[in-house]
Amino acid sequence: MTRAVLSLGSNLGDRAAHLRTAVAALPGAAVSAVSGVYETPPWGDPDQPDYLNAVALVDDDKTDAHGWLRVAQQLENAAGRERDPARRFGPRTLDVDVIAVWADDGTPLIVDDPDLTLPHPRAHLRAFVLRPWLYVQPYGQLPGHGWLHDLVRADAVVGDLAGLRPREDIKIDILEP
Repeated sequence: MTRAVLSLGSNLGDRAAHLRTAVAALPGAAVSAVSGVYETPPWGDPDQPDYLNAVALVDDDKTDAHGWLRVAQQLENAAGRERDPARRFGPRTLDVDVIAVWADDGTPLIVDDPDLTLPHPRAHLRAFVLRPWLYVQPYGQLPGHGWLHDLVRADAVVGDLAGLRPREDIKIDILEP
């Protein structure tokens, strides 16, 4: 079994529907928690609409680290995501990032392949990942970087936290298996 943290974001089309559809498409037994939704300014490319972001905690006895990457890519494809090589951080219907994965004994998986790096190499710098994750796992740790509650207080993140707006009007339900 593996446990993973998936970060979900959308800033094109019906943003909330893209997030809900992605969570609903995850195997029901695999989703253990979904954060609240936050509206956030775009990161890395400011000339685009704001994002809706959330984090899902998932586990599955058949999915390894690369399997979670395949799940993320399938969700993005189903949402009609188009990649623009000229805009690495450009707008998207759905973005799903695998942030971290742990083996069933709690050991974090370290992956450094051309197609997957775990833990995610920039997660410790992204308020839109850390704050929703902290919402569902207050005592969580990002492997190699430390406690989430410390990371959100880091100078590199604190400035971005002010731009996160909780969207209590948007709910993402976990479907029963």
